[in-house]
Amino acid sequence: MRFRAAVLVELKQPLVIEEIEPGPLRFGQVLVKILCSGICGAQINEIEGAKGPDKFLPHLLGHEATATVMEVGEGVTSVKPGDRVVCHWRKGAGLQAPTSTYTSKTLGKINSGWVTTFSDYSVVSENRVTRVPSNFDVETGALFGCAVTTAMGVINNNAKLGIGESIVVFGTGGVGLNIVQFAAKVGAHPIVGIDLHEHKLDLARKLGATHSLNAKMSGLADEIRKIVGPQGADVAIENTGVTEVIETAYEVTGPQGRVILVGVPPKAARHPSLYTLPLHFNKVLTGSEGGSCRPEVDIPKLVRLVEAGKLDFQGLVSKRYTLDQINEAIADLKSGKVAGRCMVHMAK
Repeated sequence: MRFRAAVLVELKQPLVIEEIEPGPLRFGQVLVKILCSGICGAQINEIEGAKGPDKFLPHLLGHEATATVMEVGEGVTSVKPGDRVVCHWRKGAGLQAPTSTYTSKTLGKINSGWVTTFSDYSVVSENRVTRVPSNFDVETGALFGCAVTTAMGVINNNAKLGIGESIVVFGTGGVGLNIVQFAAKVGAHPIVGIDLHEHKLDLARKLGATHSLNAKMSGLADEIRKIVGPQGADVAIENTGVTEVIETAYEVTGPQGRVILVGVPPKAARHPSLYTLPLHFNKVLTGSEGGSCRPEVDIPKLVRLVEAGKLDFQGLVSKRYTLDQINEAIADLKSGKVAGRCMVHMAK
């Protein structure tokens, strides 16, 4: 079979829509039809070469989607043809298969990872898909592939946020908005959202932020302390990966508070300058890898909450695109034009 995919051919250049062909399914691989895919800041970093030279070019992108299983390779037991699944970048249940390669008449060999989603179909590893109900909303499912599960894990596993604790969320994009929503669900107070864009702060308030501050304001740290108290915040979540923001997040967190770094600075960025003595007296500074979420455990929990009417993620999709419009979607996300997630719907 042949199908269309968005391919990263050269760093810092638009993706190329190319017709590609996979090889035969290998042990532990699953062929899925992508229904819709979100776009994450991680893809922006890949395109921009934030981690340095990319030795796998040309390659496919994307790591959060809802899909339908079309065919399974030998050894696959957790899903079967016809199942609706969430595609996610965190390891879940099942086999870790070899990564797939594709071919195209124009580009030759095209590489991919254990999961890619910017295409009409994709060959993914079994442990990168988790089954959901057949009638589950496709956009909500795609959000479960990264933004929602990461936020859930950050609150539950990394921050261990408690009732009545104060939290400051730096960057209220796809992950940050969900962190705000989950912080409200566990009874945190106050919940301070910080961003450069007012439309993102508007959405953060709708999702549970008790206060919002524009990151461009002068005296930001002092304004935060006016809200959380002079001792500083119990928890600060940093989603931007910007060195100066990391420093501010650390500064406004209390002597025994927790600073969780979700955003990853570019390889060439200046290292943060931090006063480390409080780390010897129970202050915590740590990085998060996807909230340490377990997709096979956390996604079913989220499905139950949605079906019970206790969670609603519909407002988190700000704009919808086709695969042909994927470069427009990437540009909108990079510029901050959209408040929540960009969602790419594939051809039927």
